[in-house]
Amino acid sequence: MRHAESPCPDLPPRPLRWLFLDLNSYFASVEQQLQPSLRGRPVIVAPVGADTTVAIAASIEAKRYGIKTGTPVWEAKQLCREVIVTPARHDRYVAFHEAIVAEIWRHIPVTKVCSIDEVACHLLDNENTRDAAEALARRIKTGIRANVGERLTSSVGIAPNRLLAKLASDLQKPDGLVVFEDRDLPHALYRLALREIAGIGAKMERRLALDGVNDIRQLCERRPREAGQAWGGTNGDRLWYLLHGVDLPEKPTQSRTIGHSHVLSPTRRGVEAVRLTARRLALKAASRLRRKGYRARLLVLHARFEDDKSTWRTSIKLPATEDSFVVLDRLETMFPRLREAARDRPGGFRIRMIGVTLCEIEAMAGEQGSLFAHLAPTDPLARETRGLALSRAMDRLNERFGRNAVSVGPLGGGRIDHVGTKIAFGRIPEASEFHE
Repeated sequence: MRHAESPCPDLPPRPLRWLFLDLNSYFASVEQQLQPSLRGRPVIVAPVGADTTVAIAASIEAKRYGIKTGTPVWEAKQLCREVIVTPARHDRYVAFHEAIVAEIWRHIPVTKVCSIDEVACHLLDNENTRDAAEALARRIKTGIRANVGERLTSSVGIAPNRLLAKLASDLQKPDGLVVFEDRDLPHALYRLALREIAGIGAKMERRLALDGVNDIRQLCERRPREAGQAWGGTNGDRLWYLLHGVDLPEKPTQSRTIGHSHVLSPTRRGVEAVRLTARRLALKAASRLRRKGYRARLLVLHARFEDDKSTWRTSIKLPATEDSFVVLDRLETMFPRLREAARDRPGGFRIRMIGVTLCEIEAMAGEQGSLFAHLAPTDPLARETRGLALSRAMDRLNERFGRNAVSVGPLGGGRIDHVGTKIAFGRIPEASEFHE
């Protein structure tokens, strides 16, 4: 006879195992460190100097006025007349990031760099009492401020698993330190909203609500199997165990796309400027593809018009390739579709954001030299082989001599925005990307 599953099955020991550090208002704090005149003042970091763009970071002082990441610059100026807008300097943010990670390594090995401003560290048995873990966190926080920058405060969460340590780090900002022990779980989480858990967005929130789960308490009070059924998918009960403090193995992830987007300045939103910007973004994406040892099978062009918040997109199949020239050739065939989409718009061809993404990527494995490499350059069978060799040569020249030492097509004449490397949330550019 089978017995019903216990509402709260026996759980394994749940000692403190993770320390999660989140830099406070990171981009804005770096700017305040670099520019002493900005310290103590409301500051936002923006991609371009235009009111039509949005804040990609807000200082602690700016957040007190309700300004946050994603707030339009024009709205930020209404919320705070004294707000200062400073342009983003992504290469400096990466440099500070590397210095911060190096400082953390002086105290404890870094297990995972989660984003440009988030780091997770695994605690060993001699580090995981509450007193020892808190003392370690304070040493790291002090070390960052003393050896990297006094304006760089951080909030730390300590918990039995990485998800809970991340949640704990969000509870006390700025400069906080919060610990979740096994005796605190899961009831210490009941005050949080479902959306505060990574992986729960609007769609999943609606799905859970349809199954009668409207908050974390209702999810945790179910049996694991029932919670998993509400979540759906493979390993649906995984979240239940994580919220109860079980330290589960990490699920492997794989990069699925490589791409770049760019918000254009108001004077650079016409046809030719957008086309040239898209080409530069495609070249950057193809260069990253080669550096990672991937090839792609699908190219996506996406854009946002000035008069529309939704994203327009189109795509085209690629031969499995890493060649910049093949990517540019397909991009040119897609651009008339964007012009056609703009034809009936009241504002005409006015593009606020343009992006290029390489999809359906796969790892290169055992690449074999081409049989056609020695054919005439104009022979169709030899073109891709020679194009790929030229693409790789361009990578080496740009890395050695700097961004745009060599490129494909025009870059001058004031017709194109600077599309230097940006930091996507969750992805930290390699130093070589700032030379592309």
